Amino acid sequence: MTITADASFEVLPFTRACRHIWEDGDHVLIGVSPGNSYFTSERITRLAQWATTHFAQVDFVYADLHVDRMFAAFGYTREHAHKRAAKETKAVRRRILKGLEESGPPRADIRVRALSKFQSNPVYQLLHRRVLHFLETDAEFRKGCEQMALHFVGSKVPEGESITDDQLRVCFDYMAAELPFFVDTPSILDEPSSVAAYHVRMPLTDVLFARGGGLRAARNQACAVVRPEAVRRPHDAGAPVDPGHSDHAPTEGSTDGRRAA
Repeated sequence: MTITADASFEVLPFTRACRHIWEDGDHVLIGVSPGNSYFTSERITRLAQWATTHFAQVDFVYADLHVDRMFAAFGYTREHAHKRAAKETKAVRRRILKGLEESGPPRADIRVRALSKFQSNPVYQLLHRRVLHFLETDAEFRKGCEQMALHFVGSKVPEGESITDDQLRVCFDYMAAELPFFVDTPSILDEPSSVAAYHVRMPLTDVLFARGGGLRAARNQACAVVRPEAVRRPHDAGAPVDPGHSDHAPTEGSTDGRRAA
């Protein structure tokens, strides 16, 4: 079931439990990827305005770990990769801050932090170790991560070739740095409950929220697709670290694969 939050966005909680957590309105986490043209400052403005009408606490977290390695794995020299990663992460922070500034007086508390700031958080460290453990020991979880990697970087692999082991390892490290927030944001940030909001359905959603065993999202962790209400274009889950790539919201008939909320 789709929730039309306002005239700007619609919300698609993944499960009935996710819908209940959404209705609680405690906290929402909006992850922002560098190099992803979906996250313009105007989009950030609208997201902030949307989020603060429903949630008591809003966190924007932008990825800044392993970005240089991602660029290097797909053709940049090490020096160019480092410079490009630094440029992209600075740019995404500027866009977030500009978008928040233009969103007007906030109706809820908003925080903006880089992913790297949580590396000293003991709960984040524990969850990160769990993610890495399941990557090595859980075939279903690893397969989901492989599918997610191909969604992200498939367009960067030359036609007729397969993603290399080194490229896959970098993708895994990049995703593993973000996944603790899809598993248990409430424990990391000390919130009663939390909704992880993204504009497309992630390939790992079923693994974390629908299966009975293995690595599972916490009971007070929700996941929801939050997309521009007016957008009806084909699903293109593009690389989060792919400069110039446009990442569109899914359409009704896409691989969004929504569940009744």
